[in-house]
Amino acid sequence: MPLPESFLEELKARCDMAEVASSYVNLKRSGKNLVGLCPFHSEKTPSFNVYPDNGSFYCFGCGVGGDVITFIRRIENLDYMEAVRFLAQRAGLTVPENQVDDGMAKLRTRILALNRETARFYYSVLMSEAGAAGREYFSKRQLQASTIRHFGLGYSPPGRFALVDHLEKKGFTQQEMILANVAFQSRSGRAVDRFSGRVMFPIIDLRGNVVAFGGRTLGDDKPKYLNTADTPVFNKGDMLFALNFAKNNNGGRLILCEGYMDVISLHQAGFTNAVATLGTALTPSQARLMSRYAKEVVVSYDSDGAGQKAAARAIPMLRSAGLLVKVLSIAGGKDPDEYIKTYGALRFKQMLDNCGNDVEYQLQKAKEGCNLQTAEGRVAYLRGSVQVLAALDNNVEREVYAGKVAEETGIETATLLSQVNAERRKIEKNRRRQEFREIRQKAVGYRDNINPEKAQHLRAAAAEEALIAYLMKNPGSFERIYELLPPEKFITEFNRRVYARIVGRMKEEKSVSLTDLAEEFSPDELSYLAGILAKHDGVSAEWKDALEYVNVIRQEDENRRLGNAAQAQLGEIEKYLEKLKQQKK
Repeated sequence: MPLPESFLEELKARCDMAEVASSYVNLKRSGKNLVGLCPFHSEKTPSFNVYPDNGSFYCFGCGVGGDVITFIRRIENLDYMEAVRFLAQRAGLTVPENQVDDGMAKLRTRILALNRETARFYYSVLMSEAGAAGREYFSKRQLQASTIRHFGLGYSPPGRFALVDHLEKKGFTQQEMILANVAFQSRSGRAVDRFSGRVMFPIIDLRGNVVAFGGRTLGDDKPKYLNTADTPVFNKGDMLFALNFAKNNNGGRLILCEGYMDVISLHQAGFTNAVATLGTALTPSQARLMSRYAKEVVVSYDSDGAGQKAAARAIPMLRSAGLLVKVLSIAGGKDPDEYIKTYGALRFKQMLDNCGNDVEYQLQKAKEGCNLQTAEGRVAYLRGSVQVLAALDNNVEREVYAGKVAEETGIETATLLSQVNAERRKIEKNRRRQEFREIRQKAVGYRDNINPEKAQHLRAAAAEEALIAYLMKNPGSFERIYELLPPEKFITEFNRRVYARIVGRMKEEKSVSLTDLAEEFSPDELSYLAGILAKHDGVSAEWKDALEYVNVIRQEDENRRLGNAAQAQLGEIEKYLEKLKQQKK
């Protein structure tokens, strides 16, 4: 059963789109609208727009858009009802839950409850006689009992059914366990524990929910670390381990580590601003997430080859998210955990405070293996430096570091900057070529998963979209438009569905906004609709324009119904020709 319209109207009134978005994005006024850097993709030029007139947002860069509910769904990784509850709590409203039938929300609630019980089970096993192996491992890693409690660490006993049996006694079904990915289905159909004989690390979201687990083997089993796959409550590319603790204790700086144990050891040593990715390389989404809670990130990856490659990949993502990036290089091949155990927290803090920024780190990497006493070595270093400096957008940064490199190699700064600028022009040319290719593909309807029929019916789809935008802005015209154009005359199925829903509401003398459509359309579909409204924002279409849109759609409908003239029946052709004659009269 859908939410009462009176409740949704009150929610819209209290949750202003611009005000909510401003909690996540630095918005600036641009005419009657607001613009800022998109929180859903990395960009340097603002393309994220908020439209106060209709309570919508749209990013012309990545195509994400919608209403305030859609915004919260995407940025907080929630489903529809969870986003409604989130906004209702923010606005001081009570959601009429007894009138809601939301299967996905109930499933997510069940999985979160199951995960919470699973974490309790693993912790209780660790503290019992059966958890001796797990306690021994944590003892060797010098973890204190208070740290183990703080992070809710645990142990999954060897065997196949310990957790499954426990959860069944607590009232959870085997299907729910499989959906939560704490179990998998065997060939016999029976649920089997996914984690077995491993120390366990619960992964907790920003609202304090246990959403997933990481498990480390104590033996030689492969993989060494086993992590929860994506589930209805968890996407590993959108979360960071321990951010739930670090977000409130970071002083504007986060320390990005590779693994759970590095983070836990740093927290135990007093560095409560440490976080880690979840068994994968850093993603742009995680970089943007960090930018919401800090201005600076210190990359503290292992000093081995794999760690340094991961750092090199992470730096441009963090920069693109607007973060100041520093890189901690630990001598002797040690990770942060080993360094603190060997030299103590004070020396680690000194090293942390004195670590160089990402540009210095990359230039140092470019210099490695280059003998600056030889011409070949200097040329090799200069080539690597050009690549590093060309990636910098700030002119001052480029000039400062170009001066340093020039001094090291004995060449003129202007000569080096000339090479850097040439490389930047090449990069910019490739970027524009790719951008043009994507724009052209969008313009002709390629890659249109929401309205795939658009590519075959460009003229009709353009008229349909223009008419939908006109109708949303001019609801008083709906009766005359509907009389001329019933939904079945729309050519593309998606636009037909949107038009039918809009006129259906207007027949009942109800207003229509994106929020009114949010329950019936997916976030991607709402993004598409927001894009239609955004592209027609500022277009002063009049009634004569609406009539033109209607006529185009009717003409295209006639062509569609007639089909291929070569295959049409003679009678149909004659009727069609007679109709054309009448129209000319």
